[in-house]
Amino acid sequence: MILLSLFWEFLKIGLFTFGGAYGAIPLIRQCVLTQGWMTEEMFSNILAVSESTPGPIMVNSATYIGASQAGILGAAIATIGVVLPSFAVILLISALFARLVKHRAVQAILKGVKPCVMGVILATGFTMALEILTGLPGLFSPDIPSILLFILLFSALIFYPYLRKKPLPPTALILLAAILGVLFY
Repeated sequence: MILLSLFWEFLKIGLFTFGGAYGAIPLIRQCVLTQGWMTEEMFSNILAVSESTPGPIMVNSATYIGASQAGILGAAIATIGVVLPSFAVILLISALFARLVKHRAVQAILKGVKPCVMGVILATGFTMALEILTGLPGLFSPDIPSILLFILLFSALIFYPYLRKKPLPPTALILLAAILGVLFY
């Protein structure tokens, strides 16, 4: 039963995610919490690992969540569920792309969906940041190490380009976050 549930939930996530993997984060979060597969903290940890490992966040998250619920078979089933819609859509679009993109209706739809996806991503990031930095949702119990870690990483992200005349590489930021996480916790 868990395998069918994993496939169905991640198939729905794959079907209704628009705008890339970051657009899937709110759907994955809602699914995992609603199904009771993980806590908010566990999901945050999975998100961090999924972001810092090679591959798309959505696929990495599905694989890890599937593995945590039903082992290797669960990982495979969840991964297949989440990538199947994209695979089918890409096959269809690649066959029709040249004709579709010229239509004003398609361009209008894409222009309308982009701000929505950005809003969903920002709202989820803001909600997760508040929960991580202040403790439980709705309660104010600040997590001082998380706040300090956030300030240090944000400062590095902002000031590094001024010092080195180039942006901070994402891998360096992830490595710095891992080192600071070990030191702080």
